[in-house]
Amino acid sequence: MSETTHEPAPDPSVGPVTTGRPPELIALPGGVSLRRRGLADADPLNAAVVANLAHLQPWMPWAAEAPTLELSRELAQAGVTAWDEGTDFMYLVGRDDQPGSVVGAFGLHGRIGPGALEIGYWVSADHTRRGIATAAAARLTEVALALPGITRVEIRCDEGNQPSAAVPRRIGYRLDRVVDFTPTAPAESGRKQIWVRTA
Repeated sequence: MSETTHEPAPDPSVGPVTTGRPPELIALPGGVSLRRRGLADADPLNAAVVANLAHLQPWMPWAAEAPTLELSRELAQAGVTAWDEGTDFMYLVGRDDQPGSVVGAFGLHGRIGPGALEIGYWVSADHTRRGIATAAAARLTEVALALPGITRVEIRCDEGNQPSAAVPRRIGYRLDRVVDFTPTAPAESGRKQIWVRTA
């Protein structure tokens, strides 16, 4: 898991990270797809987060408490606005045979400076070890590097979160550096790996 979804919206004063926009629907292997997160997804995403709290809490600071529906709806609106403004691109992954389902969340986040996007992700506990995170991160890396002005993509995760660290390693990222930080979730070690792919 790499930090995404149910986080504060990006600072709109920073401005767009790109003039382009990624595809709103991306098919993946295994009968799942990434779709742009919209207002109608607030309630099913909330339910998915609540159902996965024990799975998310060790690594995701925002999962310390179950989000209210009101908060999820506010964040859905903020995500729509951020997409339209080109500052952040939030996706959900769902099963193709269950329209509207949520089995994980992914994002291309414009929070690491100009010319770069950070991929964040989590997959529900009952859909892990199926290659979803790897396939989605690989495809989002291609999508990000095809956007105007984007030359670098990063995946950041705690050094102790080995399943998350395996994702960038599998798809050709290089470990650029490890930085110390103050842990904000129970399982965090205080050492953050920063994995990088460049155009």
